[in-house]
Amino acid sequence: ILIGDRSSPIKIIVYSSLTCPHCANFHINVLPKIKKHYIDKKKVIVILKDFPLDVAALNASKLIQCVEKTRKLELIDEIYESQKIWTDGNTIEEINKNLITIGKKYNLNKNIINQCFENDSLEEWILNSRISAQKKYDIRATPTIIINEKKFDGVINFETMNKKIKKLI
Repeated sequence: ILIGDRSSPIKIIVYSSLTCPHCANFHINVLPKIKKHYIDKKKVIVILKDFPLDVAALNASKLIQCVEKTRKLELIDEIYESQKIWTDGNTIEEINKNLITIGKKYNLNKNIINQCFENDSLEEWILNSRISAQKKYDIRATPTIIINEKKFDGVINFETMNKKIKKLI
């Protein structure tokens, strides 16, 4: 999922898991500041990539792939903002019910959502992308930030990322 102009000079890839609290923090608190200061000024493009750490995150990633393209980012926002609620379940079936409730707000019915959860080719695509990223960038935690093809080391907050982006402009 792309946020920004493809011709922006700085490309940031964010590998995250939709069940990861640190990823939610980045998405809710850091990304909007990057958008305001850099994306909206066509200096940065951000690419959000799935790196599911568990089955719940994998199913949330599948759900995002099943909504219409124009609503994917809106759904990601909601998934991160309500992460503590939808991940609250003792079984994957309980968590899936929570995801189904969210998915219904995006014009998906229960049958379509269940088809998404059971879509082997979609699952294979998401997991192969995760494996490729793991090999290419040696990802050990989420979120992992890649800025112009180099892994960002340091605390992931707006202040440290802002310093790095300013050096590249």
